[in-house]
Amino acid sequence: MSLSKWLLVAVFLAAAPVALAQETGQPRYNLISFQADAQREVQNDLLNATLYVELSDSSSTTVANAINKTVNDALRVAKEYKTVRVRSGNNRTYPVYSRSNQLQGWRGRAEIRIESKDFEAASALIGKLQSNLQLGGINFMVAPETRRAIEDELTVEAIAAFKARADVVRNALGGKAYRISRLNVTGGHNVPQQRFAVARSAASAPEVTPPSLEAGVSQITVTANGSVEIVEK
Repeated sequence: MSLSKWLLVAVFLAAAPVALAQETGQPRYNLISFQADAQREVQNDLLNATLYVELSDSSSTTVANAINKTVNDALRVAKEYKTVRVRSGNNRTYPVYSRSNQLQGWRGRAEIRIESKDFEAASALIGKLQSNLQLGGINFMVAPETRRAIEDELTVEAIAAFKARADVVRNALGGKAYRISRLNVTGGHNVPQQRFAVARSAASAPEVTPPSLEAGVSQITVTANGSVEIVEK
């Protein structure tokens, strides 16, 4: 090998550790990882409910007409409640067969779904609709805009808690100061199981007592998870 080629190889080998150090960075010591949480119980302020009608008949046309009429009547009644949002849900008609694979008739099911922050109006509407519809379920939650506002506040609290814990760690290790090496902030919420009392009745009953609603609370949590580098004295 020529002298010039040997020189090139020598230059490359000398430069490789420098390039590797630039790529990976300097080694870091006293790197401590931990997390801090900020939590708050928040009153659920949004109701979601599903009501449905389910009918059977030997004629698919009869089933479809009866179900569509029931849903249309319910949507018409719901328009009177201005603070309650109502929309149609799943709607389907399907054949029913015997064990010998013979057509026995038709069954149909349709849903309407309601959403509201006005629990009193929602309860009154549910009670009225239960004269011809069955109540599938009621769920309570924190409205998205409320949750975002709370999470913004908790983010500040979680980061402050993270920094306070970093000071505790620094002091325990006898460090002079600390530098935040990595910090991730995540949010989440937990909705406890909710209960509601409801008077169920047969279809086409003249009047149904509105359900008593207890919205309950949700727990919103923001977590600050990361690492700090302790600077020695």
